Amino acid sequence: MSTTDDPTDPRLTRGSDTEPVAQAEAYLVLSDAERAAGFVRPVRRSYVHLTCGALTTMALAIAETYARDPRFYGSTYCVHCRMHRPVAEFTWDGTTEAVGS
Repeated sequence: MSTTDDPTDPRLTRGSDTEPVAQAEAYLVLSDAERAAGFVRPVRRSYVHLTCGALTTMALAIAETYARDPRFYGSTYCVHCRMHRPVAEFTWDGTTEAVGS
């Protein structure tokens, strides 16, 4: 899995899944310059899927993108369910705060 700040990268997938899938080959992130401009939320690397209780940890560039723009993503991946699901189904690890809020 890699990251890219190119929204036209053909390796990107979008949306939620209804069946298990592998993680995407690449995930879209904000540019280095945009992330370096500062964060509006703490940088958190792990979240819990409320449906199954599994903990997923993400790459730093993805975590920084969430911290810079909490509504950047509409869905995120659960390593246990093996699906991209709406961010409303997840909370940040150790909190009750919804991912994407």
